Amino acid sequence: MAKKNKTLFECQHCGEQATKWLGKCPNCGGWDSFIELNQQQQEIIKQTAKVINTTSKATPITQIQQDDVTRFSSNNDEFDLVLGGGIVPGSLTLIGGSPGVGKSTLLLKVAGSIASSGKKVLYVSGEESAGQIKLRANRLEANNDNLYLLSEIKLEEIMDELLRQEYEVCIIDSIQTIYSSNLTSAPGSVSQVREITFELMRKAKDSEIAMFIIGHITKEGSIAGPRVLEHMVDTVLYFEGEASKEIRMLRGFKNRFGSTSEIGIFEMTNEGLVSAKDIASKFFDKSKPQSGSALTVSMEGSRALILEVQALVTESTYPNPKRSATGFDVNRLNMLLALLEKKIDLPLNHYDVFVNISGGIRIKESSADLAVIASIISSFRDRPLSKESAFIGEVSLTGEIKDVYSLDMRLKEAQAQGIKKVICAQKPNIKLDLKIYPVEEVPKMIELF
Repeated sequence: MAKKNKTLFECQHCGEQATKWLGKCPNCGGWDSFIELNQQQQEIIKQTAKVINTTSKATPITQIQQDDVTRFSSNNDEFDLVLGGGIVPGSLTLIGGSPGVGKSTLLLKVAGSIASSGKKVLYVSGEESAGQIKLRANRLEANNDNLYLLSEIKLEEIMDELLRQEYEVCIIDSIQTIYSSNLTSAPGSVSQVREITFELMRKAKDSEIAMFIIGHITKEGSIAGPRVLEHMVDTVLYFEGEASKEIRMLRGFKNRFGSTSEIGIFEMTNEGLVSAKDIASKFFDKSKPQSGSALTVSMEGSRALILEVQALVTESTYPNPKRSATGFDVNRLNMLLALLEKKIDLPLNHYDVFVNISGGIRIKESSADLAVIASIISSFRDRPLSKESAFIGEVSLTGEIKDVYSLDMRLKEAQAQGIKKVICAQKPNIKLDLKIYPVEEVPKMIELF
């Protein structure tokens, strides 16, 4: 008796699989997104799973030889920093970001820098013609004989080109535009993205070619396509920033060859994206003091940045006052507002409160709590704070101000940028030309105003 083929359906928005057709995806909520996969597409899924879940005979860890990871520089300090010190041959890196943020500009600039060091680089574009890329290369000063352009969307043609030359770096712009003739689904579908990434990964590992893949992101901010895509690659980077602002940030969310705590900061200029040289002056204003503004020092990876926290407190005309935060966790903001009402009797339940972190950066640590409280009180009382003062500390639910990590490094950066007075939880272990005001709880900090 012939074996019956198993039926499998897959969501084309997120990659969710089901044994029967569903009108609404239970994972992403998309409607009419499930399509039936043929046997060839199901076989590709099995091959991909084997690569991800590769099993081998167990060996005692004491008998394992450590791999020596070799790297080469991209000639871009910020890019190398995020990658963990440089590019690893045979690695597969996925770079995501919103449209217009500068992903193609960044990688074309990096491609030109690598080519100038004597390495052959292939830049594959499925969205632009070679002539359009040439125009951008002229502006970025990325022209080099070792940089090759290929305007192609067919995977088989790209693979043939990789066999013609001994390329050391290959850039795919973007993964959603490339398709394989072995599959009948449209470019950008889950099946196509999975198959193409699998083939590129196999080519990268076999030929020691460093692969960079550009991927679009969804409206939720995650890279479009199945989650297996992020599992297959070695490194996942997100390029963040607003098109209306000159600062861009490259963050690592996965890195098999280094840390994910580092960020690269770039500046959009007439010559394209370049490594930001004077980072300190980009995120705070040294003009005259204004109410609702307080400075803090945040750690982004291994670097300390002075950030300006802005707050606006106004009387509310609605029964439920508004709470809004840009660059700061709104849930933590609500907690700090409740704390101010409880500890120092501020009637904030009748006021709208808006908080913004200047420079377009997002604070993901709690060391800015004290600066947020200081800016809110400053706006509420309409009393400006000195631009030579900084607030560093985490605030607990009991109103206690707690220590933060890397305080010495933060204080060194504050001194270097002209800060004279710092309010924090404790005195540092090093001697600095700063006036340190250690405070234990929020009510005592208010006395310093």
